Amino acid sequence: MAFESNQKRTDRGTRVIKASPHSIYQAMLNAESVAAWRPPTGMKAEIYAFEPREGGKYKMAFIYEDTAIAGKTADNADVFEGRFVELVPDKRVVEAVVFESDDPAFAGTMTIATTLTAVEGGTEVAIACTDVPYGIKEEDHQQGIRSTLENLAAFVEGA
Repeated sequence: MAFESNQKRTDRGTRVIKASPHSIYQAMLNAESVAAWRPPTGMKAEIYAFEPREGGKYKMAFIYEDTAIAGKTADNADVFEGRFVELVPDKRVVEAVVFESDDPAFAGTMTIATTLTAVEGGTEVAIACTDVPYGIKEEDHQQGIRSTLENLAAFVEGA
């Protein structure tokens, strides 16, 4: 019998990035930028829709570069839809995300809140993912958050 949990989990990650909150906020609301930095290492993004405004929706897929890895939606892809719940310029982005999957382990809405705080030397970027579906392994998700923050840093610091 498979383990199922009704426990709600929150996964977090933080990194100081050598860029202004404004630069990072802009990178979070531009589809081409998001496609460049958001997918964790080993994945690429395809963006199907992107409306960067409060209440605006988006749809994208993270495609595994290693075709031997099974995705949540398809053989090697995680497709998900999101909605921008809150946008506070240069300070905060809150998203509600739902994975396309027939597997109940990936069901439900996960909230991703990204907070930008100016600090000496740049911006502290804090990500909190709440109501993480129990099918997403915590250690994998933590690694994915770290990887995404590394990619974001490389993207905006190199700009």
